[in-house]
Amino acid sequence: MSAKAERKKMAAVGSYDTVLPFQAAGVRPVPVSSSEETADQVRRLAQEDYGVVFVEEQFYVAQSALIDDLVQHYSTSIIPIPGIRGSIGVGLSSVRSSVERAVGMDIFAEK
Repeated sequence: MSAKAERKKMAAVGSYDTVLPFQAAGVRPVPVSSSEETADQVRRLAQEDYGVVFVEEQFYVAQSALIDDLVQHYSTSIIPIPGIRGSIGVGLSSVRSSVERAVGMDIFAEK
């Protein structure tokens, strides 16, 4: 990497109450109210070369096929995050699956 590394933009897509706090950390909040709106916004952010896009779990699940396709075609990491009402377990499942692919085993498995 060069001395002046390229900084990628980050965004958070989801309900207003879920994504607004991300603004305090320099992440662009993108409020949505439907699955269709989520699809349009996530596609646009990937095309605009965002490095990381956080997506509220309920919308992530609804658009999982699109997200899988976008991850294959763009260099954007799309990460599920819990909504304001708490997690539905998608984020942990995604992390567990990614780690299992990387190291070849489920290191989170209970003994």
